[in-house]
Amino acid sequence: MESILPTTSFSSSSKSERRSKSKSSQTSKPSLVMALISCFAWLYVAGRLWQDAEYRMVLGSLLKKNSEQRPKMLTVEDKLMVLGCKELERRIVEVEMELTVAKSQGYLKNQLKHSGSSSGKQLLAVIGIYTGFGGRLRRNVIRGSWLPNVDALSKLEERGVVVRFVIGRSPNRGDSLDRNINEENRETKDFLILESHEEAQEELPKKAKYFFSSAIQNWDAEFYVKVDDNIDVDLDGLIELLQNRHGQNSSYIGCMKSGEVVAEEGRAWYEPEWWKFGDEKSYFRHAAGSVLVLSKNLAQYININSASLKSYAHEDTSIGSWMMGLQTTYIDDSRLCCSTSGQGKQQSVLIGLNRKDVILSRLARTTIPFVFIGAYHNSKMETSCFIPRYH
Repeated sequence: MESILPTTSFSSSSKSERRSKSKSSQTSKPSLVMALISCFAWLYVAGRLWQDAEYRMVLGSLLKKNSEQRPKMLTVEDKLMVLGCKELERRIVEVEMELTVAKSQGYLKNQLKHSGSSSGKQLLAVIGIYTGFGGRLRRNVIRGSWLPNVDALSKLEERGVVVRFVIGRSPNRGDSLDRNINEENRETKDFLILESHEEAQEELPKKAKYFFSSAIQNWDAEFYVKVDDNIDVDLDGLIELLQNRHGQNSSYIGCMKSGEVVAEEGRAWYEPEWWKFGDEKSYFRHAAGSVLVLSKNLAQYININSASLKSYAHEDTSIGSWMMGLQTTYIDDSRLCCSTSGQGKQQSVLIGLNRKDVILSRLARTTIPFVFIGAYHNSKMETSCFIPRYH
């Protein structure tokens, strides 16, 4: 009886263990399935959130772009500002049109200091003789030949012709060079001093701007003439030449020439910007720099546009380039061509003579000390030209 009881209890315990194991295995399967489902759900939600973030970024950029393109709401102050800007813009256009009309009618930057002759009539010509600080001897020779003295200058202006030596200022303002010119001008009263120009050989193209601008601001004339100080002029002949051109506007008068553009540095007449003149390397047609004449409207053009006009290495080609873009009448007058012989004197306006002969004959009429005569006599003589009277 006792031996049977343990066996029965053991079998009952094993049955209960099997039942508990089967129950635990049955409960673990649903939990595993739920865990898998929750993982899939988490991945799905995370993916959707990532997509939503991308969509929000794209949508935000589109909204920003649309907001920039969309017209903004203007306040009353903004509208008034816009209207004011439009009114100001309209006024600027009107002023530009008025300025264009004023330029075409002869606008001058400054009021004329001398409207013309004392009779109130327009001058025939303003003649500027280019000179330098070392040109005292040449100036005295000219004063002893074709340039009148102080009293005669006033009478000449009554005839409608103003003649002045043209010179700039020293790079060292107020030095002995400037003081000597000021003193000479007080004695002779025949200078046009370009206060804004620095006198130097390499600055000659700019000197043309300052001369024509200053001349037209000081005198109202029909013609403006530039002459070198190694030119001997029969003044009556030059006046007659200009009188024959009376009423010819837009006239660019001189000995017209062209020629090779020198591209080799170190050679005479070297042009640093030679490449601008094309493959042929030839200058455009222009008047020789010894004597050239511009009518009033062309001189006005230089005066008004001097700040923007391009200057080349040489004065004559610079002036010629300024004339190319205008409705300019080119007058090639062979009588203004300088030659070195006396042939054709009756036909030519400029006759070349040996400078030694001219200088010594002119010096005899001046009060220059003999030491200067000897110094010039022994120096290298150049070609000089003069304008004879018409016959």
